[in-house]
Amino acid sequence: MVEGKKQSVISDFLEIAKTNMRKYSMFLILGFIMLFFAITTNGVSLNPRNFTFILIQNSYILILAAGMVLVIIVGNIDLSVGSVAAFTGAISAILFNSGVPFPLTVLITIGIGLVIGAYQGFWIAYQKIPAFIVTLSGYLLFRGLTYMITNVTPITPRTDIFKILASGTIEITKIVMQNGEEVVVTLPITYIIPIVLGILVAVFIIFISFNTRRSRIKNGFNTLPVSYFIIKLVFLAGIVILLCVQFAQYRGLPYIFLILGLTVAIFSFITKNTVFGRYIYAVGGNSKSAKLSGINSEKIVFLVHTIMGGLCGLSGIIFTGFMNSALPDAGFLFELDAIAACFIGGASASGGIGTIVGAIMGGLVMGIINNGMSLMNLGAKDQYVVKGVVLLLAVWYDVYTRKKSGLS
Repeated sequence: MVEGKKQSVISDFLEIAKTNMRKYSMFLILGFIMLFFAITTNGVSLNPRNFTFILIQNSYILILAAGMVLVIIVGNIDLSVGSVAAFTGAISAILFNSGVPFPLTVLITIGIGLVIGAYQGFWIAYQKIPAFIVTLSGYLLFRGLTYMITNVTPITPRTDIFKILASGTIEITKIVMQNGEEVVVTLPITYIIPIVLGILVAVFIIFISFNTRRSRIKNGFNTLPVSYFIIKLVFLAGIVILLCVQFAQYRGLPYIFLILGLTVAIFSFITKNTVFGRYIYAVGGNSKSAKLSGINSEKIVFLVHTIMGGLCGLSGIIFTGFMNSALPDAGFLFELDAIAACFIGGASASGGIGTIVGAIMGGLVMGIINNGMSLMNLGAKDQYVVKGVVLLLAVWYDVYTRKKSGLS
C-alpha cells in the first residue's frame, strides 16, 4: 500500500515535471551554472559585489530582451536594436548637454525610440516587408546617423546623472565632523532598504500567484497541486529575497534594479493579463487564424515594434550612463545578445511562445557565463565560442521539447 502510494507520488511528480519542463528548466540551468562558477572561482562569483556588477553590466541587454521577446513571439526579429540604442543614447547626451533637464531628456529619448519603432513597424506590418529586411535597413541607417550626429567622437554628459542612473545605488548619507573635517557617512538604512523591498516584492509575488491560481481554478484550467505550487512560490520568493540581501551587503539597492524590475512587471502584466497580450500570442501562434478570429494582426505587429523602439531608447540611456559617454560604436552586437537571451530563455524560433521573465533569465544566463569566464581569466574568443554553443543548444532544446509535447 505504502509502496504503491510512493510510486504514485513519483509518477505524479514526473508528469508535472514533464508538463512544466519548458517553463521552469531555465531556473535549474541558471542554478547549475552558478554552482559551476562558484566552484571554479572559489566562491568569488557569489560575492555581493559580483552580483551587483552582473546586474549593472547586463542591464541594457536585459531591457532590450524584454522587448525582443515580444517581437519574437509575433514571429519577427529585430536586427536594428543595437544601432537604435546607440542613436538614441547619443541623442540623449546631446539633449542633456544642450540644457534640457534630465527627466525631460529621458522622456524625449524614449519618445524618439517609439517613433523609430513605429517607422519600422509601419513597413513590417502594413507594407508587408519582412522584418529581417526592414530591421537590417534600420541597423545600417541608424548606425550611419549615429556616426553623423556624434561626428565619430564620444559625447560625455555634463554631469554624472547618467552614470548614477545606470550604475549608482540608493545611498542615504549625512555629513559629520571627524577631526575637524566634514566626512560623508552612509547611514545603516541604506542596507536595510534592499531587504525591505525584497520582502515586499516576495509578498506581492505570493499574492498575485494565489489570485492567478484562484482565477484559473474558477475558469476550469489545470493548475499545479497545492504542495508543488507552494514549493514554487517559496523558491521564487527566496530568489528575490536572496538577491536583495546580496545588494544590501555591498552598496545598497542599484537604481537599475528598480528600472529593470518595473519594466519586467509592466510587460509581464501586459502579456499575461491584458487582451493585447493575448493577441500577441495569438498572432505569433497563427497569424491567419488570428485574423479570421477578428484580431487586427497588422496593428498588433505595429505596436510590438513600436514598443521595441521605446525600449531601445531606454537601453540607449542606460548604456550611455554605464560608459559615462555616448559612443559612436555603442550597441555593437546588442541585437545578437538580446536575441540569444530570448531563445535561451525559452522563446520559440517559430513564434507564439516566450515570456518576459524567461528572456530576463536567458540574459542573466549569458551574463553569468561571461562574468564567470572572465573571473577564470578566459578571453573574449572563448566567450564567443561558449555563447555560440549555448545558443545552438537552446534552440535545439526548443525544437526537442516541442516535438515531445506534440507542438511541432
